[in-house]
Amino acid sequence: MGTFQSLSASDILKRGPDSWNRWREEQPLVKPSLQGEDLEQRYLREVNFSSCNLADTNLTQADLCLANLELAQLDRANLTEAILYTTDLRHSSLKESILTRADLTEASLVKADLSLAVLQQAQLNRSDLTDARLYTTNLRQADLSDVELIRADLREVDLTMADLGEADLRDANLSFAVCSLAQFVGATLCHANLYRANLSLGNLCVANLMGANLTKASFIGANLIGANLYLANLRFANLAQADLREASLRITNLTGANLAGANLSMANLTEASLVRANLTGANLSRANLHQANLDGAILKGVTLPDGRKHP
Repeated sequence: MGTFQSLSASDILKRGPDSWNRWREEQPLVKPSLQGEDLEQRYLREVNFSSCNLADTNLTQADLCLANLELAQLDRANLTEAILYTTDLRHSSLKESILTRADLTEASLVKADLSLAVLQQAQLNRSDLTDARLYTTNLRQADLSDVELIRADLREVDLTMADLGEADLRDANLSFAVCSLAQFVGATLCHANLYRANLSLGNLCVANLMGANLTKASFIGANLIGANLYLANLRFANLAQADLREASLRITNLTGANLAGANLSMANLTEASLVRANLTGANLSRANLHQANLDGAILKGVTLPDGRKHP
């Protein structure tokens, strides 16, 4: 203990990760503060920063691979292009932090708070963001493939051109999210809340949206080929020009939805509600409309299941 007695946390860290970790072991009750420190390009692999105050710290291009940042305070920190591969960030606070092009591959971010953070072009593939808070977070062009986002708070998040292929978003809240041109191929969105979300030109091929709330969401020109929308709520959603070939829309609520020009060929619409839906110019060839409710629906120019054109 005497070795470090007269040294500040900053001085101890300068001695390297081994000295720092030894000090943390000797002083388990101390919660060090490195707030505002310049740690740019520092080698910090396997460093124990658990419960540390790293707010406003410059960690640009720092190597934090395998580091322990559980419960750490990283608000407003600059982690641009930092290496956080397999890093433990559970319960950490990263509000308003900058993680542009950071590598968070396989990182654990369970219950982390990334509200207002910037993760543009960040690598998050195979990371765990279960129960994480990403309110209004910037994730434009980020790689979120095969990510766990179960019950995550993604309200008003920007996922423009992001890759969420095979991601698990069960019970996640994406209300008012911007997901235009995003990739959701094979993603799981069961019971997710996408109220008023914008998924225009997005790719949701074979995505699972069973029981999802898609009320007033925009899917203009989106690819929903083979998507599972069983029991989903699409009331007043905009699906104009969307590709819904072979999609499962069993018992789906499409009341007042805009399906003008949509391709629903071979789709399963058994018991679906299409009350007052706009199907102008839609393609329903070989679609299953068994017990579907089309009361008040606009069918002008629709290609019917038998191939005939509706006047």
